[in-house]
Parts: sequence; structure tokens; C-alpha cells
Amino acid sequence: MRDDATPEATGDVPLDVATFYDQYGEREWERLDRDFHHRLEWEATVEYLDRHLPATGHVLDAGGGAGRYAVWLAERGHEVTLLDLSERQAALAREKAHERGVGDRVTVGRGDVSALPAPDDAFDATLCLGGPLSHVLETADREQAVRELRRVTADGAPVFVSVMGLMASVTRMLRHAGRVPEADDDTELLADLARTGDYDEALLERYGRDPTVQQMHLFRVDEFESLLEAGGLRVETLAALEGPFSQRRDHLDDLTDEHRAVVRETLDVLREDRYVVDHSAHMLAVCRA
Repeated sequence: MRDDATPEATGDVPLDVATFYDQYGEREWERLDRDFHHRLEWEATVEYLDRHLPATGHVLDAGGGAGRYAVWLAERGHEVTLLDLSERQAALAREKAHERGVGDRVTVGRGDVSALPAPDDAFDATLCLGGPLSHVLETADREQAVRELRRVTADGAPVFVSVMGLMASVTRMLRHAGRVPEADDDTELLADLARTGDYDEALLERYGRDPTVQQMHLFRVDEFESLLEAGGLRVETLAALEGPFSQRRDHLDDLTDEHRAVVRETLDVLREDRYVVDHSAHMLAVCRA
């Protein structure tokens, strides 16, 4: 299952999420501009933010990593509070905000999405983007995290959440079965992963394997929607961020500009088709508190 999300192409992958992102370092800042596949995630996300964010206000970026979205928000005049588990990512977010002249509008702290250090109704919009909920490994903790996102957001304000999709990962792993080095070939885990969505320490121990990516819970679209609604959020839109192009991530940079334009247009047509959402590497929910 190893891909470009690991700390190194070779070497140990930490099981602890904060440690993983401490080691991942500045690559998290670079991730959304790394290649065409990752830019699809960025472009689609900011399109929905542009469409649904209030014109002004205080925005929470929960699990905001190195601050890509926080800086983008601050450049548009928002006051932003970014919270992240990783000390290294929090430090990078401060650094990037100051480098881009918006350090006075971005407050950075350490925080767990399951226990947000903020009062009720504190924010005019809340973001939880790129998969922080996917890194909350216990079901009860994910449920608590959604309640926290709802609690800290003003009534009626938008909440944007994106997670990692199960079907895209399973399909990619099936394509790679028997075609990658044995240490990176997680084919034997597939049936259990498909049953639970959990790529975690228990799964790895069951098969005597070392991790090839960080621990995560991968979502089906129905599960994602049900989780958000059970936590008190009203889901308005579900969108595929990469859609069917999740399966061509290694080849998309070979496309001409004309072909990339067609890819973007096609994804625009398909983006909110529920089947396509369920098969995207990342799925986005636009909600109301």
C-alpha cells in the first residue's frame, strides 16, 4: 500500500500519527502542489470553500497540518485558528503564515480533533480537511470528534470535512497486487481491510506485517454521511475530490494541458455523483452546524 504519503520511500513508518507527521515535515506543506493528482484535491476543495464560506469571520482549521488552507483563508481576510497534533506541523504553519505576511491573522496551537480546546459556538466556519478524521482510529473517538466540530461552530455556520476513501484504496491495492516489492505488497490484508476500513496496528499484527503507510480508517460514503449526521451536522453536499482519476495518480503528470482541462471538466460533471464520491481517494462533505 506504500505510496507518496509515507515518510520515506524506504524505511520505517511510525504507527503514531503525530510522530508520522513530525517526520513527514515540510512534505505536508508541499503535498497539495506536488503533482496534478494532488492539485485536483486542492482545487476542488477551495472551490467549495469559495462557494460556501462567509465573507468574513473566524475560521477553525482542525488538523490543519502545515497550514495550506489556513494561509489561503488568511490571505482572503479571515481570522484563522489552526490546531494540529503534530508539533512539527504546527511550527511549519506558523512559519508559512509569517513568510506569506499573514502571521497576524493565523493563530496556531496543538490540539486533538476529539477534544478541541475552544469554547462552544466560537467559529464562523470550521474546516477538517485532508483526512484528520481518518486518523482517528476508534469509532467512539470519531463520533466524539464530529460532536466537537459541531460544538465549536456557530449555529448554521458551514463545516467542511474531508476523509480518505476505502474503495479507491482497495482498487489501487488490487491493481498493484503482485506487481510491487513484497515488503510493499499488502494484498493479503485486503479482505479484512474491505470489511472494516481499518488499516491499523491490529490488522498489521494479525498478518505479521510492517506498516507501509500511516494508520488510518478509510470510509465508504454512507458511513461518512451517517457519522456526520449522528454528530449533529446537516450534510448539504458530498463531493469527490479526485474521483475516478484517483487510479491514475502515477500517470497524470504526463498529460498535456488540453487533456488536463478535459480531466477537470469531466470531474466537475461527475463530482457529486454518489458512486463517484464513494470511489474517490478523498471525499468532501459540506455541512451546516
